[in-house]
Formats: sequence, C-alpha cells, structure tokens
Amino acid sequence: MPSRTVAVASASGLHARPAALFVKAAKAQPVAVTIRTGEKKPVPAGSMLHVLSLGAGHGAEVTLEAEGEGAEEALDVLAAMLVTDLDATADHG
Repeated sequence: MPSRTVAVASASGLHARPAALFVKAAKAQPVAVTIRTGEKKPVPAGSMLHVLSLGAGHGAEVTLEAEGEGAEEALDVLAAMLVTDLDATADHG
C-alpha cells in the first residue's frame, strides 16, 4: 500500500483551519486516504473529528496511506499540503 510520512509544517499543527483545508482536500481525492501518527491506528483523512483526534502538532510526523487507482497522486497532493504552512495559506487565502 502506498504511503507518505511527512512532518506537519503548520505552526498550529493539524488544528482548526489547517485541518479543515486538509480534510477538504482529502475528501476531494479519488481514493480513500488514512492518516496516523506513530503506531496509532489509522483514521480517515476525510473526517475532521478523526484528524483533530490525532493531536498532530507542529513538527509531528504523520503517515498517509491510500490504495487503488490514483493513490500515489492523492498522497502526493496531501503530503505537499502537510509540508506547507497552512496557517499562512489560510490567513492569506
């Protein structure tokens, strides 16, 4: 199963607006994507409550996984979002 492990770049981590932007993008992907921190159980990346429950702060490493046609591209898009400061994007977007 394809996966990407990246560090969360947003100053506030995956909380509030950065999480909302990430979840919206995850829902738009052609495949189901999961996200997890460490060895915790993966949760749906398209669920705001699940993403917030990770408690992924600034610099936390998260792993994205997806399977099926379009999985690699979906992971590339979402990983690129996580390594961007979404706080800055949200403030100016």
